[in-house]
Amino acid sequence: MNKIYLALLTSTLVFSCSQEKSNKVKDASTEKPGYVPKFAADVPESVTTPDKLHTDLLGDLDFFDGMPSKETVEKVYDFLDLSRGSEAFLNGIPAASVYGVLEGIKEAGVNPGDLAIFEELMDARSLYLTPNSTTIYNMLEINVKDEPLVVEVPPGILGPVDDAFFRYLTDFGFTGPDQGKGGKYLFVHRDYEGAIPEGYFVVRTPSYRNLSFFRAFVKDGDLKAAAENVKNGFRTYKLSEAANPPKQRFVNLSGKKMNTVHANNFKFYEELNAVVQYEPADSWDSELVGLFASIGIKKGKPFEPDARMKKILTEAVAIGNATARAITFAPRNPRYYFYPDRKWNSMFTGGGNYAFYDNGERMLDDRIFMHYYATGITPAMTAPQVGLGSVYAIAAQDKDGEYLDGGKTYSVTLPGPVPAKDFWSFMVYSGQTRSMLETDQKLAGLDNLNPSVKANEDGSYTIWFGPKAPKGKEGNWIQTMPGKSYHVLLRLYGPLEPWFDKTWKPGDFEPVK
Repeated sequence: MNKIYLALLTSTLVFSCSQEKSNKVKDASTEKPGYVPKFAADVPESVTTPDKLHTDLLGDLDFFDGMPSKETVEKVYDFLDLSRGSEAFLNGIPAASVYGVLEGIKEAGVNPGDLAIFEELMDARSLYLTPNSTTIYNMLEINVKDEPLVVEVPPGILGPVDDAFFRYLTDFGFTGPDQGKGGKYLFVHRDYEGAIPEGYFVVRTPSYRNLSFFRAFVKDGDLKAAAENVKNGFRTYKLSEAANPPKQRFVNLSGKKMNTVHANNFKFYEELNAVVQYEPADSWDSELVGLFASIGIKKGKPFEPDARMKKILTEAVAIGNATARAITFAPRNPRYYFYPDRKWNSMFTGGGNYAFYDNGERMLDDRIFMHYYATGITPAMTAPQVGLGSVYAIAAQDKDGEYLDGGKTYSVTLPGPVPAKDFWSFMVYSGQTRSMLETDQKLAGLDNLNPSVKANEDGSYTIWFGPKAPKGKEGNWIQTMPGKSYHVLLRLYGPLEPWFDKTWKPGDFEPVK
């Protein structure tokens, strides 16, 4: 038995030694340059990562056979957080803008259930994105978190209702279900399962907070009559109060110093976080929810970035803000321009869509442009009809492509006849706030209903923009301020066919030497 055991032990030792020797030979061969494993694949160069890459943005990126070095990992995570922070700004503008309006009127004394009304029109003391000074603005918060809300609207108004992400819900007035006759609307959250009584225009919304702003039109300069029409016909109350509605409260904001514009610095993320925390988690597109969460804005969690992340987000919002300003004031897409030889443009030129869709594509720059520049969204803005509604053209540059400078004088000529059935107007806005330009002129603009505005002999109109009125042109002059940039909106109310077929086109801003 011992002989058998010794024989087995000896053979095992001999085999182990020979196997070890064989492995050493194989291991030695794998270290030779160009060694090809037995089960080698044909690996395309396109799927491999070199050990060193150089990029203009991040410099050198180092790898060990595809594995990023510690320095590279740090660089790319900083870049990822920076880029996502900028994208969160650009894609979060609609939500922050609604929040800015709702919080702005709230701070001015308008509570949910109240109606904010600019009885003596709006002026530059109220920061609000690109309003006009010819109609009476009215604003309210429609909050359906606790229960459905009833809104009774008067006849003869016009304006949209949008959700917390500035998505269109319905219109009040001429372009809405009431067709300008007035009526009762019932707003309910989309998950509401209670009974819906008859007699209402029912609107379901994915968000709790919703914004309405509608305009009351002024006839023959009678502001008081237009405001009284609103006050006599507007009511809002909870559905449970329908049998005995409370007295309606109106807050006149004309002349009020207030801000409804979202932030352009780190505070923006705090505004966005407030929206995310308040609204239902599923009221947002899941991709957006993921984007915001990737920078720390997550439903049910405190937004508390550490020092590193706060520094990165501070830079990210600066880059995002600069990007939004480039898209808005220096559009690179030729589609935005009404004419190939003019600077007049719009985010809805050339087939724009109120939901920013085009053949399955989300038109991201159009959405950024729209919500950085203006408030409210409705199909009526993107599909005007001949003789109805209004059209808008934006100019931020003169004929030579230079930004409009408040210290210089310009002239703009509108060839006659101007294709506007009702009237046309110019409004000037601050390059900083996109609100009415702060000057000594209350209206920050002119329209052809103003008795001071005179036509040229051929029926055209020439309007002058500058710090001082050219001699003899005082009635056709809009004041600007030295050292201040500005941009201009041309509005045609009741646009006629020559606008649509482009046989008529406004002149560019001509510098006056």
